[in-house]
Amino acid sequence: MRGRAVRIVCMAAAGALAASCAVGPDYHRPAVEAAPEFKESGDWKQSEPNDVLSRGSWWKMFKDDELDQLEAQIDINNQNVKAAEAAFEQSRALVSQARAGFWPTIAATFSAQRGQAGVPAATNNGIALPKSSLSGPRTTYQAGASGSWDLDIWGQIRRTVESDKASAEASSAALAAARLSAQAELATDYFELRAQDQLQKLLGDTVVAETLSLKITESRYKFGVAARADVVSAETQLLASQAQQVNAKIQRQILEHAVAVLVGKQPAVFSLEPAAMRSDVPTVPPGIPSTLLERRPDVAEAERKMAAANAQIGVATAAYFPSLTLSASDQYSSGSLSRLIQNSNRVWAVGPALAETLFDGGLRRAQVRQARAAYEGTVASYRQTVLAGFQQVEDDIVTLRVLEQQSAIEDATVKAAREAEALTLNQYKAGTVPYSSVITAQTTRLSAEETALTVLSSRLQASVALIEALGGGWDASMDAVK
Repeated sequence: MRGRAVRIVCMAAAGALAASCAVGPDYHRPAVEAAPEFKESGDWKQSEPNDVLSRGSWWKMFKDDELDQLEAQIDINNQNVKAAEAAFEQSRALVSQARAGFWPTIAATFSAQRGQAGVPAATNNGIALPKSSLSGPRTTYQAGASGSWDLDIWGQIRRTVESDKASAEASSAALAAARLSAQAELATDYFELRAQDQLQKLLGDTVVAETLSLKITESRYKFGVAARADVVSAETQLLASQAQQVNAKIQRQILEHAVAVLVGKQPAVFSLEPAAMRSDVPTVPPGIPSTLLERRPDVAEAERKMAAANAQIGVATAAYFPSLTLSASDQYSSGSLSRLIQNSNRVWAVGPALAETLFDGGLRRAQVRQARAAYEGTVASYRQTVLAGFQQVEDDIVTLRVLEQQSAIEDATVKAAREAEALTLNQYKAGTVPYSSVITAQTTRLSAEETALTVLSSRLQASVALIEALGGGWDASMDAVK
């Protein structure tokens, strides 16, 4: 009899699973219209090949050993990346938890309890019997096993797994975005720090030149061919440059502190020795806009959130349908441990249970409506993320293109300003121009060199920004969660 019941239950379960279906809409990524090419690229020529980003370590294109060593520390020590990794591992664990719903739950129990049940007063023809004739305390032993299996007829568990898996893939993309952001921020701070090193060298050379100019004015004043005002003017110019030289150290130290935190170190134990700044700016081709959807982790994160929200519609819809649970139990109970496992002490049960909510005051309908609205919200967020990605690439392309043109002009300006300074100083030595002309030439030259340095630093930072906007070395296949 029992074997027949078990067979019936198994056949019912197999039939239910075979006929099961996942309710709710299947996911399809909404179409996004992409332009055939970026507007701002024009005839701008890039210096790196198309496959530079596919190598992952995109910062190596700058050919800076110090930067390479610092970037390697991001995955190891950056705390924001560590937090994103922990969030990703948490989301993967949620997928495993959801998948556990496909399987039955089996439990085993064993207990030993000693006690005495209350009994009516014992009598013999109305005469009370002594207490020794009443039943005393006894020990009851129980052992058994039970199991239950929620059959996923309407796909509620499958949709939950689908949603959690998509959420885990979104978390993976968020990890990639956090890593790329930290890498780009480190490269940006590093190049800005090197620009400060170059500024220190520039100001140092200026102080040396103005010290020489001061000696010249002092010598001319000593021989009576220059006024005292020339000496005072030279001293003022030198002091101003020295003050600027000291003040420039503030930004350099702040940037060094920022780099230390990005690589997970305390600023007190971290330092970077001054080094020369590169004079060329490598850039990467942006490709075509449609490929951006597969190259940016934030776009992938928004798309996976869409898929997760879509699956939640199915989870909410499944609540409309009845749930089927198979359960079984097998238990033994006896007052003797040695005789516990005997058929006479056995109680077993097996069978299905069907449950359906008949009235909930519109709760399920509201939950489905909420799930659909949440999905529509993720669709809007996805499309906005894509638009923002297109904008960032266009912004960085035009920035690089215009700065490249400005750089050529600034380099010519610096060359002319240096020549003008040398000519003016020689004219002053010959007594043909006042010292104010020398001050003007020196100020113009310093300003031109500072502007040229700022443009170079901005170009390097814009190159990093373009790489970040293009997704670095990431691609969508890195996000798959098994």
